[in-house]
Amino acid sequence: MTITNKDKLIIFDTTLRDGEQSPGVTLTVNEKIEIAKQLSRLGVDVLEAGFPVASQGDFDAVQRIANEVGPLMVGREAIGKPITIAGLARAVPADIQRCYDAIANAPHKRIHTFLATSDIHLEHKLKITRDECVKRAVAAVSFAKTLVTDVEFSPEDAGRSDQDFLCTVLSAVIEAGATTLNIPDTVGYNMPEEYGAMIKYLIANTKGSDKVIWSAHCHNDLGLATANTLSGICNGIRQVEVTINGIGERAGNTAMEEVVMAVHTHPDFFPVYHTINTSLFFRISQLVSSLSGMVVQPNKAIVGANAFLHESGIHQDGVLKNKQTYEIISPETVGANTINLVLGKHSGRAAFRSRLQELGFGELTEEEFQVAFNSFKTLADSKKRVTEQDLLALLSDQVSSSAGEKTTYTVKSLQVVSGTSFATATVQLQNTQTGDVLIDAAIGKSGPIEAVFLAIQRLVGKKIHLLKFDITAVGQGVDALGQVSVKIAEGSANGSSSDSEDSVTETEEDKDAGLNKATYHGHGADSDIIQAATKAYLNAINRLVANESKRILGERKVDV
Repeated sequence: MTITNKDKLIIFDTTLRDGEQSPGVTLTVNEKIEIAKQLSRLGVDVLEAGFPVASQGDFDAVQRIANEVGPLMVGREAIGKPITIAGLARAVPADIQRCYDAIANAPHKRIHTFLATSDIHLEHKLKITRDECVKRAVAAVSFAKTLVTDVEFSPEDAGRSDQDFLCTVLSAVIEAGATTLNIPDTVGYNMPEEYGAMIKYLIANTKGSDKVIWSAHCHNDLGLATANTLSGICNGIRQVEVTINGIGERAGNTAMEEVVMAVHTHPDFFPVYHTINTSLFFRISQLVSSLSGMVVQPNKAIVGANAFLHESGIHQDGVLKNKQTYEIISPETVGANTINLVLGKHSGRAAFRSRLQELGFGELTEEEFQVAFNSFKTLADSKKRVTEQDLLALLSDQVSSSAGEKTTYTVKSLQVVSGTSFATATVQLQNTQTGDVLIDAAIGKSGPIEAVFLAIQRLVGKKIHLLKFDITAVGQGVDALGQVSVKIAEGSANGSSSDSEDSVTETEEDKDAGLNKATYHGHGADSDIIQAATKAYLNAINRLVANESKRILGERKVDV
């Protein structure tokens, strides 16, 4: 592909900010750090690390990413500079200052500030006039510019804003010092032709438009996020705001892998080129899916399990004769071909370390490496072939339960007896904060996993609502690794279910009571699915307990 006459497409990833706003997704600081490292290795240009003013936890995560990931250069030869770390801030001085404090140590840093511009938002949410909107936007950008040279401004709900008023606002913030203008279709309302035409109009009618980078941020409420983003590129967009697997608020954001591979597959159609290492897409997709608990649908474009499978006899015949008959992208291009490269029980530390480096986990401490190696050896003893998918599952499990996060409860022993009518489980936990060893048993009418969950509920002294429970086999065969994802919420200690009999299911009263409660995701992987489920459930409970000790009132999340 010749790129001399093309513009660089800037990839702005917001997996850790807008992506984390997916219902039920709560990533720990360690999980965010690991995802951020992989995004840097992927070749992302700008990483929106979070919304620092939302909570102390968000601030800490953004600050650590700025300090630890911002300077990294591993795998970024095509870009030649560290990743830019961005933080989000409302058009409020306190937000902007807090954002700067979080990203201050990043070699390349950006403040991304936003203010709604649609009449419906101005009238009903902000209750301000258009003139006041312009004043606030200019004040926000002007203040941010005193802190950093790289300032991005987003007119929230631009897709439903009056375009001439948008030109007024955008012209004013350019004069105030904005370097990137992001045009969000916040509610996923626009049609592709409509969004592209809007971008073209704004660039043509905004004073100083040639001095800034124009950016697209689209949502998928009508399933058009990728189409709208690509339409924007054809009409002047040179930065795309995207997430891995398209996760995000409501129906999600534009999927990075879809936009990048569209540009990659049509080098003569789009006026831009990218510098993303596409061979890492499949790996980072699995990592984000595991840590976020957002399962990738099998028919998801580019990274879905069925993306490169052919069942139709006609298709199979064509692929066998020439893959290009039915494959416009080769599995190798997105890293889907390496999943069957194996290690075995005779593989040593050097081979294992080499594979971890290939997967992007080369910066593990010696202690972390030993934990991973022990888990690998345990798995290798129970199955002949340990694939890349198995390793990613084990490493995701380790990141989720890493020693860097506060872990209150750990499993010391687990015994399950199951029959046709019911199952019993005896669980022994240790409270790492007090050193106490706790043991209890329970009966599960629906099977051994229910029995384990009920026993754990008793031991931790909480009524837990199980909102989601997913089991996925990693690989094939009876010895496949089991990967479990759960989502829980804490119920009332005197809830209707617990007054009568033990249960892990919800009554309608429980559901109504828990509508506004925080939810917590847990992840676990093991060759024994009961062990995997236990790990996932306890992982979620540990997050719940940790959050209780540091919860800050008024925690906010926003949708741009």
